[in-house]
Amino acid sequence: MDPTPWFERAPDLAAPLRMFCFPYAGGDAHIFRGWQKRVPEGVNVCPIYLPGRGRRMAEPRHRRMESLVRAVAEAVAPWAGAPFVLFGHSMGAIISFELARLLDRRFGVSPVRLLVSGRIAPQEPDLDPPTYNLPQREFLLELKRLNGTDEELLANSEAMELLTPIVRADFEAVQTYSFVEGPRLRCPITAYGGLADIDTPRERVESWRAVTESQTVVKMFPDGHFFINARGNSFFQALAEDLQTALQDVKAAGRPPGEGRENRNQTA
Repeated sequence: MDPTPWFERAPDLAAPLRMFCFPYAGGDAHIFRGWQKRVPEGVNVCPIYLPGRGRRMAEPRHRRMESLVRAVAEAVAPWAGAPFVLFGHSMGAIISFELARLLDRRFGVSPVRLLVSGRIAPQEPDLDPPTYNLPQREFLLELKRLNGTDEELLANSEAMELLTPIVRADFEAVQTYSFVEGPRLRCPITAYGGLADIDTPRERVESWRAVTESQTVVKMFPDGHFFINARGNSFFQALAEDLQTALQDVKAAGRPPGEGRENRNQTA
């Protein structure tokens, strides 16, 4: 099956479990390089290549979450009949959540587990004013405050001319996103957060419990917003534990690799 521009290579349907991964604003699939070596055997890491960046730079960027999630769903659905989990950090957490809802509603498939990182629950109001439309100087100061962009890169005006339109579009998609009430998810959720991230206090991360009828586990780490990139923390140990639990759930449910409902529902 053609993997499409959304994947570097086709997801491995022979693996017991696939993990579709979504980046933070301004990020690309490359942030997940090296993750395959850090997950349990049997998990196939599948980074998603979003349009308008990296090798897809020439493609239009999505400035609304709804259109982005619809496009992602069309790309992921052919592979979602076999067991999978969704992982997303910050912007990627909202993509993952809305993707889980849409896949269930439209194709009748649900992730084994939803893994969300660095993001308050979707129904929680964003208390900060929009930043995607700030003048360039103020916008760069906001990127510096978030501490996710290398100082040398921030000082490189040519590089930032290429990067800021990507980040602005992503910020716009996130900051114009509006949660719509609907059926709760069927899958368990693990929500990861940084104790030093002032934008995601634990009580607002805990609110992910409200969007699923299953279990929610919250795990916090002693770092800021980009704790998934921090060295020496226990994030990858926690992620491996959650993926091991997901593998056990797949085994207990008796769902062999490659067996699912995608062929029955793709034309919905």
